[in-house]
Parts: sequence; structure tokens; C-alpha cells
Amino acid sequence: MFGYAAGLPAFLVYFVLGLALYALFSWVYTTLTPQKEIQLIRSGNTAAVVAFLGAILGFSLPLSSAAANSVSIVDFIIWSIIGLLAQLFAFFLASRTMTGLHQRITDGEIAAGLWAGGIAFAVGILNAACMTY
Repeated sequence: MFGYAAGLPAFLVYFVLGLALYALFSWVYTTLTPQKEIQLIRSGNTAAVVAFLGAILGFSLPLSSAAANSVSIVDFIIWSIIGLLAQLFAFFLASRTMTGLHQRITDGEIAAGLWAGGIAFAVGILNAACMTY
């Protein structure tokens, strides 16, 4: 294989696995959080979009850090699961610091969506930075 394309198989494996991990994250997150994100997003609830997008971005950061720093596929998967757990912690933290967060998101309160999404993003930044080993 040409030298410039030697990394293509590894790229494809990590990329496809990353997409699968996004799907897994989305499924776990929407299953465990009390609001129905997909239904709310489809109905035009901006607060739900902001909160869920913050969680996805918050997961993206450690996912990308894990891909860049992992030494194997198993290592990548393990650190991605840690990133998923950190995002669940972020939702727990956001809901403990804003009373009725999930109902506020369901009701479309933008401040609640920004709060949840912002905390998810901040936790993702910290999580990704801590993964640079």
C-alpha cells in the first residue's frame, strides 16, 4: 500500500467505531435521562436541542481524545465509556444544581437547556484534558 494511505485502515476502524459509540451514547443518554429528548427535539423544543447537543459535544471531546491517545481499540472503547459515564455525571450535576431541570427542559425553558448543555460541555472539556496520557 502507498505510504500516504498506510493509516487508512486504522482510520476507518476508529471512525466507524466512533460513529457506533456516538449511537451508543445517544441511546444510553436518552434512555437514562427523564426527558424524551428525541420527541422534544422533533417537536421543536429548543431547550432540548441545546441540552442534548451540549451532551453530544461534551461526549465528542473525550471521544476524540481517546481516539488520538489510545494504544488499541479496546483502550479506545474503555476511555469512550468513561466519557459516557462523565456525561451522565454531568446531567446529574446539572439536575442537582437547577431545581426541576428535566421539567424545565420539557417545558422549553432555554435557560435550562443552556445550563444542562453548558455543564455537559464543561465536563467534556475537563474529561478530554484528563485523558491526555
